[in-house]
Amino acid sequence: MMNSLWIAKTGMSAQQTQMDVVSHNLSNVSTTGYKRQSAVFEDLIYQNLRQVGSQADEQNILPTGMHLGLGVRTVATTRNFTQGTPLESGKDMDVAISGDGFFQVQMPDGTTSYTRDGTFSKDANGQMVTAGGYPLLDGITVPQDATKLSISKSGVVSATVPGNPLPQQIGQLNTASFINPAGLEPIGENLYRESAASGAPQTGTPGTNNLGTVMQGFLESSNVNVVEELVQMIQTQRAYEMNSKAISTSDQMLAKLSQL
Repeated sequence: MMNSLWIAKTGMSAQQTQMDVVSHNLSNVSTTGYKRQSAVFEDLIYQNLRQVGSQADEQNILPTGMHLGLGVRTVATTRNFTQGTPLESGKDMDVAISGDGFFQVQMPDGTTSYTRDGTFSKDANGQMVTAGGYPLLDGITVPQDATKLSISKSGVVSATVPGNPLPQQIGQLNTASFINPAGLEPIGENLYRESAASGAPQTGTPGTNNLGTVMQGFLESSNVNVVEELVQMIQTQRAYEMNSKAISTSDQMLAKLSQL
């Protein structure tokens, strides 16, 4: 009887994790480039009380066994990298990726991180930087007197300066892709880090080698569907309540047994 208490406890813990994931998704529904997460569960070890296929007698084999499961655990959280809706911002330095790929960001420790958030601006030196102030790996510097900035679908960055009506190319915005983007390590600030699970990045010009094109004046919205998350929240709440009820019922049964 004690097994049922611990089994239901693992169910409550798993549903609490599920609720944490749903809450995180809902809190980031307006986060640029955010990708929805989901929890992955697996059943725990089984008590093998009767081996399946064992001999019932000299001539017959048991068609089924008797295996009592010991609950559930959260084994992973996966991230869905489907495209979010591009929303027009009208700003020259806002860029969205249409298709696969990530912008490459230079971190203070010299490593490279990756993001789908194209909310870029200029720092004091004219460098294109993320909303967190990290420069792009491409090292694009916008002239101080630039009157207009244009970014082509293939990532060519051009600026128009006074006295010259023709735009001058000032850099190339390259992107990176991964065999398994779900294996990237999230580090906050809309950034990801390469891992052994993601594989090495494949970099190149947007629009080539299965890399998506870039869209100037747009930002990619979160791919969180609020309705789906609310339905998931209700399911999680009901599952949590049922596991709690199982604990209460087991406790009442134990109390009855102790009175015998």
